[in-house]
Order: sequence, then structure tokens, then C-alpha cells
Amino acid sequence: MASLADIRNRIGSVKNTRQITRAMKLVAGAKLARATNAALAAKPYQEALTRVLGRVVQSAGDVDHPLLKVPDNDTDVLVVVMTSDRGLCGAFNSRLCRSVETEIEALKQAGKNVQLLCYGKKGRSHFASRGYNVIDSVLDIDPATYPQLSEDLANRLVDGLASNQFSEVRLAFNRYVSVMTQDASFDQVLPMVIDGGDDEGASDVDYIYEPDGNQILGQLLPKSLRTRIYQAFLETQAGEQASRMTAMDAATRNAGELIDSLTLDYNRARQAAITKELIEIVSGAEAL
Repeated sequence: MASLADIRNRIGSVKNTRQITRAMKLVAGAKLARATNAALAAKPYQEALTRVLGRVVQSAGDVDHPLLKVPDNDTDVLVVVMTSDRGLCGAFNSRLCRSVETEIEALKQAGKNVQLLCYGKKGRSHFASRGYNVIDSVLDIDPATYPQLSEDLANRLVDGLASNQFSEVRLAFNRYVSVMTQDASFDQVLPMVIDGGDDEGASDVDYIYEPDGNQILGQLLPKSLRTRIYQAFLETQAGEQASRMTAMDAATRNAGELIDSLTLDYNRARQAAITKELIEIVSGAEAL
């Protein structure tokens, strides 16, 4: 059995850890509120832009735009993976990375050559250590730079598609559903696929576009790509903070339970020591 001093030291250590996890939970909760508001505020804009694109495609007929064309390269696939730079957020990163590995293996089975572009240290370290072809990475990301990062990434992808560097681009990130739920997504972003199907409330309306649909799409398609990437950044940030808050809350509760258990052990050991001393005193008195 551990000594009283050892148990007392361990209780103090766990209490210090609980203070840290409690503080991290509060910080993550504050960041979560901002990240969630940003992600939810941007989503209606993206959805509205998608509906407009569908209407334009439906009325424009044959559309000729580089972002919609399938490149001559039919073997190379670029996967953009968005994870966090820091850990202590539960299975947020590992769940996404395992899902991406499954998708990559399926692409390889289909004869594709997969290249990875990683945003965040956790994704880069995971795939680089496992021998995947990580061609570039962006680390230590500040949420304030999301608009510029989205612009730069969109331009890079458009240039790569135009020069036939890959046949398609997949975007892998954790889609924010709720504080407790983030779904791993593996979406094709290039070549863009625009749904020109029915738009509820607009099927009986005949739209006239000026200039023509191809010119409008020339402006809207790059903007839609940037918006989609930006939304993925926002949802990654919201999911990271939600997972961290949940993980730190669980760690704080577990630390409290461990402290209670250690306190019970300490009291038992202390009671045993007192009983032993009493027995020794009584035995000594009887010997006299």
C-alpha cells in the first residue's frame, strides 16, 4: 500500500490537473460560441449561392467553364485534409484521419494516385508518419486568416485543375452538426458538380439573366469554391472547440472521481496507521 505522503502528493497532482482541464473547458466554451456563430452565419449564404448556381445552370443550357470540365489527367487525385494544430480534443482528428485513410485506400484500389495537402499539424503528422504522399502542409493556422487561406487555396486548386495536375479534388473535414456530433466529410469540390434540378418555389418562375448564364457562372463558380472552402474552415474550427470542450469536461469529471477515490484510500490508510499505533500502545502497556 502507498504511504500517506504518496497518496497526499497524488491527490494534489490530480487537483492541479483538474484545474487545468476546467480552465481549458471554459476557454474552449468561449471559443466555441464564436466559432459556432461564424459557421452558422456563413451557411445560409453558401446555401443561397448554391441555389442560384442551380438556377443559372438550369436556364443556361450548355455551360462551358474550366471549373466544370474533367481534366485530361485521369489518375491523380488531390485530397485536402483539414484538422487541428493542437490535440486534447478527443477523437476529433483521429476519427477524420481514419475515415480519410479508408477513402484513400478505395481510390488506390481504383488505380488512382493520391496526393495530400494538409491544413493542421495533426493531419500532417498522421499521414506523413504512415507513408502517404503529403505534398504540402499549412500549420499554425489562425482563424482570423481563414478568408485569405480560402482565397489562396481556391486559386491554387483552380490553377492545378487548369494545368491538369490532378483529375479531381476532394475536401476532407469534420462537418459541424452539434456540440456532440461532427461528421467526417469527404466531398468532391473540383471539377464542380452543380445540381440544376428543381428549386422549391422557383420551378414556375422564368428567370432572365443579363449578361448570359456563362458569364454569370464565370463569376459565381470561383466564388462558390471559395465559399465552400471557407465554410469547411469554419466548421473545422467549431468542431475542434466543441470536441475539446467535451473532452475537457469529461477529464474534469474523471479527475473529480479519482480525487474522491484517492481521498477514500488516504482515509483508510490513515485509519489503519492510527489503529496500528493504538495496538502498539496497548500492547506496550500490557507488557508493563
